[in-house]
Amino acid sequence: MMTKLDRPLKRELLIDRKPYVLTIEPERFKLTLKGHRKGLEFAWRDLVSGETALATALNASLKQAH
Repeated sequence: MMTKLDRPLKRELLIDRKPYVLTIEPERFKLTLKGHRKGLEFAWRDLVSGETALATALNASLKQAH
């Protein structure tokens, strides 16, 4: 039986030896550097529709251009 996601769930993880907080909510998920408010935030709807992949690819191409 699956547990319904009805409130935010936070977990800490290390990425390249830096602490991040992953917040999973019913509408979205957010990844932030621990102690910061701003980070990457994606709506589940955008992830399923492919909008997230498109935005990620666009951002990566813009970073390479600089």
